Amino acid sequence: MNPIAQFEAEREERIAQLGQDTAFQAQSRSWLEQSMRKQYVYNFSWLGRPIIQNPIDMVAMQELIWRVQPDLIIETGIAHGGSIIFSASMLELNAACGGNPEAQVIGIDIDIREHNRLAILTHPMAKRIRMVQGSSVAPEVVAQVQEAAQGRSRIMVFLDSNHTHEHVLAELNAYAPLVSVGSYCVVFDTFVEDVPADVFEQRPWAPGNSPKTAVHAYLEANRQFEIDQSMHHKLQITVAPDGFLRRIF
Repeated sequence: MNPIAQFEAEREERIAQLGQDTAFQAQSRSWLEQSMRKQYVYNFSWLGRPIIQNPIDMVAMQELIWRVQPDLIIETGIAHGGSIIFSASMLELNAACGGNPEAQVIGIDIDIREHNRLAILTHPMAKRIRMVQGSSVAPEVVAQVQEAAQGRSRIMVFLDSNHTHEHVLAELNAYAPLVSVGSYCVVFDTFVEDVPADVFEQRPWAPGNSPKTAVHAYLEANRQFEIDQSMHHKLQITVAPDGFLRRIF
């Protein structure tokens, strides 16, 4: 067998085995819960801006952005800007390797604080970033994004704002239809469903009212997407179990 193909086959087999390893999965869930209690994800930055993401998930997002080669990434939730700068930098790398030189990230947030806006606008990756302030589910915001998506052929969507069932389901209904076939809508923080409610006692979301419940409700009515379970199996420690949604038609 070709050595590259052999390596890839061994990797796929290893990932499949992890999908059956319930003991390791339990250890991973326990570690993730404790890391969230300690605000571990607040420890990291990307190209100088706080990213507030699990670094394992960032490696996964890099893989997907390279595989899909999107010309547009739509993200809900900006915060300090690390995530949209991460996406913009991946698009910059793609472009340097022959990808679309006009690829862009649209970041949406209900409150883009001025110091964060300034830091993003003066960042070297700003040329690939467009920011929209407003609720991600407001009709006028959705209309702006839909207009920006016209003419784009490979679109990815990352949902990471308000994590209640109602809000995430509304975001899925608004933005998932824009995802191109073979691409992904990634719903972050679906793990809320899998940890005790007191992990987020100061938040409106909790088990039973989470991004994961929204994902499953959306999939019941929209067969164009499927959960890419291989992503969860290989990552194990991820904030997005059942959240990597691949459009299949």
